[in-house]
Amino acid sequence: MGKGGGCVPSKKRQPSSAEGSATATATTATNNAPIEADEETHETASVAVNPTNAQSVTATLKIFIVYYSMYGHVEKLAKRMKKGVDCVEGVEAVLYRVPETLPADVLDHMKVPSKNPEVPEIKAAELAQADGVLFGFPTRFGCMAAQMKAFFDSSGQLWKEQTLAGKPAGFFVSTGTQGGGQEATAWTAITQLAHHGMLFVPIGYTFGAGMFKMDSIRGGSPYGAGVYAGDGTREPTETELGLAEHQGKYMAGVVKRLCQA
Repeated sequence: MGKGGGCVPSKKRQPSSAEGSATATATTATNNAPIEADEETHETASVAVNPTNAQSVTATLKIFIVYYSMYGHVEKLAKRMKKGVDCVEGVEAVLYRVPETLPADVLDHMKVPSKNPEVPEIKAAELAQADGVLFGFPTRFGCMAAQMKAFFDSSGQLWKEQTLAGKPAGFFVSTGTQGGGQEATAWTAITQLAHHGMLFVPIGYTFGAGMFKMDSIRGGSPYGAGVYAGDGTREPTETELGLAEHQGKYMAGVVKRLCQA
């Protein structure tokens, strides 16, 4: 024990004769007592400690799936990703969407459908409650959409206090074409995690054979799940959705191992 540990008696110090007599007297008195003092203390301590231990074992870990979706492609990946997280015991996914930044008349002109009212908007400060985060967004010239960037820009207080440092996080994306940024969009987003001290968790090639399929167009990369939106009418394929589900399950496993370490 370092400085300030003077309350711990030295093991080398031998008890004086007076102390020895006092100890012997105390031992005799204790032996004659109907209930030993130590026994009673241990019983009381175990009652106080056990509920806390039980609570920590049964606590549910939370993974926030935070996304921006204009035409629904990213949202479809997010919902399937939640299914993957929820299948891991002791871990639960919560869906959130970031606030829209475009005015209503612009959204109407672009024929953007209404947002899902069942998925609440999130404020940056709420990220502190998560054990891990998966961020989803469409690409804009190889970078995240402005709506997601605005959300990260609102996290200044969390950055200042390094509240998110050490939290695992991952990405999933949507692009219009095969060369539209399936890897670059996630890659350029890593800077946001780096400044917060978050741990980037890519999926690598853990999806197995599904990562090597060449018989059909498929979004996604070692950085995370992905979907090709085309002109907006293309729907996610089962392979793309399956990769999203896998990423959710994989992330849940990583978060669980980190929290149990």
